[in-house]
Amino acid sequence: MANTSSRTLRLLSLLQARRYWPGGELAGRLEVSVRTLRRDIDRLRELGYPVEAARGVDGGYQLASGAAMPPLLLDDEEAVALAIALRSAAQGAVSGVAEASVRALAKLVQVMPRGLRHRVEAIGAATEAHFWEPVQEQIDAGLLIIIGQACRDQERIAFDYTAADGRVSARRVEPLRMVRLGQRWYLVCYDLDRGDWRSFRLDRMGHPALTGARFAPRSLPAEDPVSFVRDQVERVPSVNDVVAVVSAPETFVSEKIGRWATVTGIDESRCRVVVHAKTFDWAILALGMLDADFIIESPQSMNDYARNWGERLLRASGS
Repeated sequence: MANTSSRTLRLLSLLQARRYWPGGELAGRLEVSVRTLRRDIDRLRELGYPVEAARGVDGGYQLASGAAMPPLLLDDEEAVALAIALRSAAQGAVSGVAEASVRALAKLVQVMPRGLRHRVEAIGAATEAHFWEPVQEQIDAGLLIIIGQACRDQERIAFDYTAADGRVSARRVEPLRMVRLGQRWYLVCYDLDRGDWRSFRLDRMGHPALTGARFAPRSLPAEDPVSFVRDQVERVPSVNDVVAVVSAPETFVSEKIGRWATVTGIDESRCRVVVHAKTFDWAILALGMLDADFIIESPQSMNDYARNWGERLLRASGS
């Protein structure tokens, strides 16, 4: 059996890794008796960790929210991953997060062992971040927190939603996952009032609230949440959706620009690509970086735009 201090750290790590632990299973993981487990739980409470207990045959333990943020216990890989995520958040599109991310990153790196700190600094020094298109719709950090909590706990939420035509409606949903597609965030959820699955843009959501009502998971009518959002987006055509047939395999094109486009195979050597872009300039860049021949199918105005681009490039090369 491990000594009391190391066992307490192990217990804290387990409680932070999962929302709820049955008492017997938790004691088995620690290789201690249920009585010893109760003493270790009391020790964590004395240190300020709010551990809740559920009584009964199937009783167990879980960490609850407290009056202050207790220290988190992270392994090496989790610490490095968190540091990288904080660096990305400091440059991202969530309003109010950049400054907080910088402060949290400074605290995390300060207490890291030297070896881990060097790993994080090496990754930061070797990485440059840049968005091809400017982010116009910023997401409130509080909104992400509420939705993330609801997805995790399978709790219904309510919010106001502003449609593309400006109409505002009240929604009650069972959230499944948040999806970031291109520069936008979406919520995949079951709309209780419409009785069907929906995806909502987070930048159009307002006044989100947890309802306290839990729900049983439903089966999503798609391969995964990302595929569901892509399908929903494609049903609402944009004036800047550019459709082209590319002389390259579907897998190759998906690896190159799949983050910004929908790619569908035609045969082994060709695929149809729909580039979702705010400007034709970005669509031309995306298709041009494939290093493959392509034919633009729509919109017709894109052909003239591409021709002008080509003429400028020819003049620049002296041809």
